[in-house]
Amino acid sequence: MLRLDKFERYPLTFGPTPIEHLPRLTAALGGKVQIYAKRDDCNSGLAMGGNKLRKLEYIVPDAIASNADTLVSIGGVQSNHTRMVAATAAKIGMKCVVVQESWVPHEDAVYDRVGNILLTRLMGADSRIVPDGFDIGIRKSWEEAIQSVKDAGGKPYGIPAGASVHKYGGLGYVGFAEEVRAQEKQMGVIFDYVIVCVVTGSTQGGMIVGFAADNRADRVIGIDASGTPAQTRAQVREIVDNTAELVELGRKVRDDEIVILEDYAYPAYGVPSAETNDAIRLAARTEAMITDPVYEGKSMQGMIDLVRKDYFPAGSKVLYAHLGGAPAINGYSYTYRNG
Repeated sequence: MLRLDKFERYPLTFGPTPIEHLPRLTAALGGKVQIYAKRDDCNSGLAMGGNKLRKLEYIVPDAIASNADTLVSIGGVQSNHTRMVAATAAKIGMKCVVVQESWVPHEDAVYDRVGNILLTRLMGADSRIVPDGFDIGIRKSWEEAIQSVKDAGGKPYGIPAGASVHKYGGLGYVGFAEEVRAQEKQMGVIFDYVIVCVVTGSTQGGMIVGFAADNRADRVIGIDASGTPAQTRAQVREIVDNTAELVELGRKVRDDEIVILEDYAYPAYGVPSAETNDAIRLAARTEAMITDPVYEGKSMQGMIDLVRKDYFPAGSKVLYAHLGGAPAINGYSYTYRNG
């Protein structure tokens, strides 16, 4: 048994997220593999929800205990994470400063005024646009934002990009694995594979630890969307080791249990390829399931390609982890202006 229960959790979500069968997408891909989705995009009433809230539930108690008055985080201009930090701050009555770096080489007339950043500002966060480029590591602009809160007499609590390299960043998705196991029992099915997008690493990292408890970690297929896979892999490794120790997994996760596929992040982080766009349209037109060009569109593209290449044996049950992020699609309005 993993020791997740010893960590305090502040409820920000509705509870377990639903798993649904996707029969029309399954049929569109030939029917040899059954596709399901776990809808973490529908996990909360806080500003459209998403995967970051699972992580923040384990981080908020630490923020409150620190007597902080301001959450400080960082992401790209269309960051889902900064939206969720802003939502969490509003919910728990703290102030919020978020640095929004120019991580994506994408030009759209409304890119910095719609979608995630619009919601972030609407919730009262101090959103600071910085022209620095993409990097999943600890950023100078974030450290400067933390210092600026101190200089103004506030008490900041820093949350790194994606909440990933935070000491508790992986716990939420250990919980995801435990939730899936309970749902499998209820449904009478076992999922052979889980497909998940990976960029900063703690969503997949937490899942790997969670599923390592029943020796299924290598069935968690990470679809890289960072375009910097060596850095992402190193960060996932670090998160896995830290999280495994926290929840007392009792063994080291092997390198071959960390599966990250690098073929779908092109042409760059946050920039959809023609294949990403085709995947977004297919999911929307078969299941009315909306995915975005930064994260979910690329993991959807990856899953579709893997099914078509017979990566999964016939009869496999594949669980697509929908992590949210649909508001970002508004920043790509010109791309999808005709659907």
